[in-house]
Amino acid sequence: MSQNSDTRLEALRARMGETGTDLVAIGPSSHMMWLAGLDPHGDERPVMLLVSANYAGFLMPALNADSARQKTDLPFHPWADDNGPDAALGELLEMLKLPADGISIAIDETMRADFALMLLDRLDVKNRAFTLDTLGHLRARKDDAEYKLLKASAVLNDRAMQAGFDALREGITEREIATVIRDVYKAEGATPEFTSVCFAGNGAFPHHHTGATQLRQGDAVLIDTGGRLNGYPSDMTRVGYFGEPDEDFRKIHEIVNRAVEAALAACRPGVVARDIDRAARSVIEEAGYGDRFLHRTGHGLGVDIHEPPYITATSDAVLDEGMVFSIEPGIYLPGKFGLRLEEIVIMRADGAEILSDMPRDAVVR
Repeated sequence: MSQNSDTRLEALRARMGETGTDLVAIGPSSHMMWLAGLDPHGDERPVMLLVSANYAGFLMPALNADSARQKTDLPFHPWADDNGPDAALGELLEMLKLPADGISIAIDETMRADFALMLLDRLDVKNRAFTLDTLGHLRARKDDAEYKLLKASAVLNDRAMQAGFDALREGITEREIATVIRDVYKAEGATPEFTSVCFAGNGAFPHHHTGATQLRQGDAVLIDTGGRLNGYPSDMTRVGYFGEPDEDFRKIHEIVNRAVEAALAACRPGVVARDIDRAARSVIEEAGYGDRFLHRTGHGLGVDIHEPPYITATSDAVLDEGMVFSIEPGIYLPGKFGLRLEEIVIMRADGAEILSDMPRDAVVR
């Protein structure tokens, strides 16, 4: 394994000790990628990484073992299609040296149900949970290397976003602007993850699917986009106007920007996530648009674009230094436009550091 993987496995075992967890079971997922640097082919063939205090090993289809071996030196317990995974799983479980009187297990919440049930059927489980307090706890706190990767991805996203706004012209379609943005990612060695380009009333749909709508004078423009650079994603939303912005647009932009600022001001280590949501939401409610703020204030970002912590009105997650998450309040006016401003921030000892260098000012073309 790489030094990074060794360090993370050591940290996971320490966290397992703190939480009284005997076994962590990980499917082919971003958890596996973060912990072991391995993203194996995922299909109906059971594959999982099992970690105890004594041992860590993979249940691995023999079909994929040679390819996967290039990424990790953790032991494999391979199985072939002609004999199935039962014997290999039994051997792996023996190596783990689990307690005989019932175990506490943390299981990957993204693992296929048939994989999970196959494993659970072989174990005497007294407590089971998902990975939030073990692997999820570790992933939520980014180290300096992860911060640098996320920062580089965010700065590239600034350039891609700016290129999209620079390409606005009468009659161009949402889809054509999305192509301009994706081409920037590709030219700089990144992979496009998603691009939502919304003209005029389409912006009032928070998850609008970019289409053939053409840009006209007097249209508001909302772009929400992200790419993946060196394994880490970006995510940002900015707005603009094609022509002279009308009074409604200027007013809503000012309200949403104040909501972002209020949420940023609420960010400090130890704050509860719902208090950040409340800070943003109260600004919009006081302005009379509370019923037009249709979603949570934010989500965590790391290997996955959406991961804990989630900044919602009901979340009691306590935010800590190193956590990375979005702040993205919005107001959506059906038939007119939607306006959302999104920043990705990392929690520092003295508050939130914004990863993007692009201002939140409306881009006027």
